[in-house]
Amino acid sequence: MSLQTFERSLIAFILWLVSIVVAFTTGASLFFNVAYLLGGMIIFSFVWSWLNISWLKVSRQTFTRRVQVGQVAEERFSIENKSYIPKLWVEFQDQSELPNYRASFVISGLKGKERYARTFRVVCLQRGRFRLGPIVLISGDPFGLFIVYQKLPLRSNIIVYPLIIPLPYFRPLVGELIGGESIYRRTHQITTNVSGIREYAPGDSFNRIHWPSTAKRSTSEMSRLMVKEFELDPMADVWIVMDMARAVHVGTAFEDLPVPEIPLVPWEDMPEPEIGPSTEEYTIVVTASLAHHFIRQNKSVGMITYSRGGHCEIIQEDRGERQENRILETLAVTHPQGRISLHQVLIAEGVRFTRNTTLVIVTPSVALEWVSVVQHFVSRGVKTTTILIDPSSFVDATVNTDDALEELLASHIPTYIVRNGDRIDEVLESSRGF
Repeated sequence: MSLQTFERSLIAFILWLVSIVVAFTTGASLFFNVAYLLGGMIIFSFVWSWLNISWLKVSRQTFTRRVQVGQVAEERFSIENKSYIPKLWVEFQDQSELPNYRASFVISGLKGKERYARTFRVVCLQRGRFRLGPIVLISGDPFGLFIVYQKLPLRSNIIVYPLIIPLPYFRPLVGELIGGESIYRRTHQITTNVSGIREYAPGDSFNRIHWPSTAKRSTSEMSRLMVKEFELDPMADVWIVMDMARAVHVGTAFEDLPVPEIPLVPWEDMPEPEIGPSTEEYTIVVTASLAHHFIRQNKSVGMITYSRGGHCEIIQEDRGERQENRILETLAVTHPQGRISLHQVLIAEGVRFTRNTTLVIVTPSVALEWVSVVQHFVSRGVKTTTILIDPSSFVDATVNTDDALEELLASHIPTYIVRNGDRIDEVLESSRGF
């Protein structure tokens, strides 16, 4: 708890000292009364300010820890007066990092043993991981002599996933499953492929119980429940390689992107989520949309990217909503800080890609080195699709994309070109290179 004084409190203190000196010098009762009055007012104001912020219980409840750009984050705050002394006014300040989040308010006339609650909502328009809190309580006295601050370490975090655009008509080439190479893998999910039975373990759902086997075991001396084990369908894995090399990205940097202002009144038009004018944001949104598209098709999806120097982010292929959240959480905080070029990434991770792999490359790079590596993958039977974020549409300087595009087309590699301002769902309806 900290205390702040104002000029008027300093003036009141000086007048109190002057009145004491004059009172003892002259002996006049008037100045003694003035000294008593000023001294009592200062003490009263200090005690009032201290009591006005004491015995307050504050709690915050974050309903949404993970949201997507364009969705609403919601929190609920409650302040309870634990004493019988009413609080004249208390200002609540939330020092959160979430853009456009206005969770500050003032409570007046909080009675003894009374509780006040309030809910705040905000539309998230920028991806990333943001801190919520801390909270600062501010109060004072009726004369405005003292202001008391109390900082409460009520912190939490919220992750805003990048924007996802549905891709209903995106049809890339898929990896082939050759006889004898299909790999069946055990899974906790319930599929159409039953691989066997085992004894019941704590945590198994009841719809996995195999009742005929359980009935047979019940006739023996050991009566135990038997459950079914399942395997994943032998579908081709999808690997998404996202180019996060700093040297190839152009446009407005992420930290310089303006955050659209949310209207103060609810009846004004809410801004629509937009993709920032940079190859970085288009690469992130395209990758997030692809991951969402493939996982919704029950495909096993993995992602590879190099960022933060030489740090490698590899999310092993998997299925389901948990895998999608894992990919989106990585994309929410990923920025083009890598020093390793795309062709080096493809060479280093090329052993992961087989004939059973669907490889999708998202990059703004127009270098021919990575195109040569992709041509080698295609000769090995890897089904490869490239999505080129055209850097020439983000900057005034001329960037030659023709050479890389001609090489991709000559190799009959499906290629999609995304430019600044394009609708991604419309662009990914048709490709060049078939």
